[in-house]
Amino acid sequence: MKLGYVSLPGRGANDLFLARVADALRSKLRLCGTVQTNIDRADRRKCDMDLQLLASGDVLRISEDRGALARGCTLDRGVLAQAVALSEAALPGAELLIVNKFGKAEGEGQGFAPLIAEALSGAVPVLVGVNGLNLPAFEAFADGLAEALPADPARVIDWCLKARLPHAA
Repeated sequence: MKLGYVSLPGRGANDLFLARVADALRSKLRLCGTVQTNIDRADRRKCDMDLQLLASGDVLRISEDRGALARGCTLDRGVLAQAVALSEAALPGAELLIVNKFGKAEGEGQGFAPLIAEALSGAVPVLVGVNGLNLPAFEAFADGLAEALPADPARVIDWCLKARLPHAA
């Protein structure tokens, strides 16, 4: 069972990092899961959030546009559930699951948390982005089984390639 995570400082840093890693791995591994793109808008306080499904390339908008003065989380949990279902359908045959963010939903045992557990129980390695706010919930979820990975794309790519091998420790 291989579970690795990155936790980089700065808004959107995990998203950019994981997208770069996924781009480098597309020709080497069968991927499933998601990477996130944040799109700032001059007329909104909150950015638009899109998830790219790695197995198909499809893009889903996971943020709700609640107006220019919206505060708080704008996550559309229904679209998140759709992204999870589509990723779950792509899990058979996948060699790596990438989850853009272990967030509040995952900390509550929802979102991608069940799919992460399913992947690991099926010997599919998992790479997750975790921000500092959600790190304690992720560590509780991982129960000591997760490996913190460095902010070095080459080393994370190498970890991903080695993690998919049956004999990888």
